[in-house]
Amino acid sequence: MARRNRPTAQIPNGSMADIAFLLLIFFLVTTTMKNDKGIAMLLPPKPDPTQPPPEITENARNIFKILANSQDKLLVEDEPLSDVTQLRGMVKIFILNFGNPGDEGVIIYNSLPNSMKSFVSINGRRADSSDDPKEAIVSFKVDRGTSYELFVQVLDQVNGAYNDVYGERVGLSASQFLQLDRDDPIQDQKYLLARQGIGRNISIAEPNKIVN
Repeated sequence: MARRNRPTAQIPNGSMADIAFLLLIFFLVTTTMKNDKGIAMLLPPKPDPTQPPPEITENARNIFKILANSQDKLLVEDEPLSDVTQLRGMVKIFILNFGNPGDEGVIIYNSLPNSMKSFVSINGRRADSSDDPKEAIVSFKVDRGTSYELFVQVLDQVNGAYNDVYGERVGLSASQFLQLDRDDPIQDQKYLLARQGIGRNISIAEPNKIVN
């Protein structure tokens, strides 16, 4: 008996385009895009051109000066600095100098743990550096040609120095201090104690025109 010719089985593909379109919509809806939020900083208002510039009353020794030119070269306290990672330790020493502390500075010093008092005794007490942490200001100024990368690196080092100070003050590392949950009353109290009297005094000046 002759075998009947059976049709070859095929996979229907008439709706493949519809399926691909639905998959595309699914991935577009469910995929999370990472956004660059930039630098979370509150900048001061632009000065009024009709008003005279404010009088600077701070002693020069209370200002730690960091300058960056258009070629990404750093000048720190009027000296060239090639390794930006050294800034963290330099800023910490400046903050905790206690060269001529006022009444509030003495209170801050007395509140420090023994490890930090030993740090001050070894690295601080310089008459030509900051009076105390309350008076210490870190000034950072760049040219318009300074790279964004260097700008962020310098700010990371400066903020890292402050986080080192805050964390050590309450027996934590810098990373542990940053992870404190301020919604938790106990952790929030520790956060406030770490920063009591020691503000994050960072001044970012308006950039100059490009300087070669």
